[in-house]
Amino acid sequence: MSVGQSGPVGGAPATAPQDPFAPLRSRGYLKLLVLAALIGVPICAVAFGFLALVHELEPLIYQDLPQALGFHDTPVWWPLPMLATGGALVALTIRHLPGNGGHEPADGFSPAGAPALSALPGIALAALATLSLGAVLGPEAPLIALGGGLAVGALRLVQRGLTDQAAAVAGAAGSFAAVSALLGSPLLGAYLLMEASGLGGALLGVVLVPGLLAAGIGGLIFTGLGNWTGLGTYSLALHNVPKAAEPSLAEFGWALAIGALAALAGLGVRRLSLFLKDRVARHRLPATVALGLAVGALAVAFAEATGKPPSEVLYSGQSALGNLFHDTAGYSAAALVLLVVCKGLAYCASLSCFRGGPIFPAMFVGAAGGVALAHLPGLTETAGFAMGIGAMTAAMLRLPMSALLMATLLMGPSGLTVMPLVIVAVVVAYVLTARLTPAPRAGAPAPNAAHGRRS
Repeated sequence: MSVGQSGPVGGAPATAPQDPFAPLRSRGYLKLLVLAALIGVPICAVAFGFLALVHELEPLIYQDLPQALGFHDTPVWWPLPMLATGGALVALTIRHLPGNGGHEPADGFSPAGAPALSALPGIALAALATLSLGAVLGPEAPLIALGGGLAVGALRLVQRGLTDQAAAVAGAAGSFAAVSALLGSPLLGAYLLMEASGLGGALLGVVLVPGLLAAGIGGLIFTGLGNWTGLGTYSLALHNVPKAAEPSLAEFGWALAIGALAALAGLGVRRLSLFLKDRVARHRLPATVALGLAVGALAVAFAEATGKPPSEVLYSGQSALGNLFHDTAGYSAAALVLLVVCKGLAYCASLSCFRGGPIFPAMFVGAAGGVALAHLPGLTETAGFAMGIGAMTAAMLRLPMSALLMATLLMGPSGLTVMPLVIVAVVVAYVLTARLTPAPRAGAPAPNAAHGRRS
């Protein structure tokens, strides 16, 4: 065949290029869209109920129970027995129920497919014990697993011979719906899942549209249930964010520094949590109880040193994130640094043995660190807050675009003003994290490989 001649080599018949939009034109795809819309409604109701239960249990355990036992106020040592109890419940759930209680959070945020229906009770129980008793993890990972598992499991029950592509689309739609309102916007939750799952090309188009449809309907359901019950939507929201000044040259220097510090902090958190995780696996029950006590002890130590409530160290930080701006007047720089250290160590311990998501604690630790650095010259609180969130989230999740969106979209107009600074901090944190993270050994199993079983 001469140069410049069109046609196949060796006279083989020409093949037409594959149409990437062919699945979208099929009747089966329209059925998937209808299914995604239908999936969004019950799964969002389940997700809303799960979050409502967690938020009802938190004050019940840390306020009502001590009063019922005769204490006038919650004793400062109260987190110790509660976290030990939580550790025991999580360990027993992992040991005796199918599904390992969900994915290992120390392995990172990497959705690994919809779990089997038989695994969902264990995932829900482990997450409830983790979140309601004060461990430093968030609800996003169990919600993603529950949403995807319920969607695929329900579809398999009503339709035999479900194809892998249909299961993937249904699972994604269920996960999109379950976290549709958690991060403040259905779009933000959808983008997080797309970046974490590595969807691209034709598959992105096939999965994205049903997922977005389920997320949009889910957001409406969350809002409707929140208004109807008066409980709110449990969505991450920042109110009364101070107006940001235009970025200065000094703040671009701070962006480099915050990105580097976040990369080092994230590397330390991951390495310590993985170190602890390997030891927890050998002695699940006593080690999880001991690490629960360690989380409680960190909260008590912080409260005794600063006069602040232990709850500042406990939980994911989702609710406390919006109060950081308003509470900084009562915090010295030293107290903020102590908060970062105690919350960060509690985060490591929780990642190693409890069950939940890593996003909100990373955001909180980064935000608190950024506000602490704002006590130094050349950095405003709003810029430090946003850069800290973006850089620490990028370092922990290794999802730079999601980290950028979380740090800016949640802050409204101020987020757009400081976006150039956040971009620099996120890029530095992401690249430095990649360079400092050792390459996986040849033949080593991928994270969550043991727990990615589909229904």
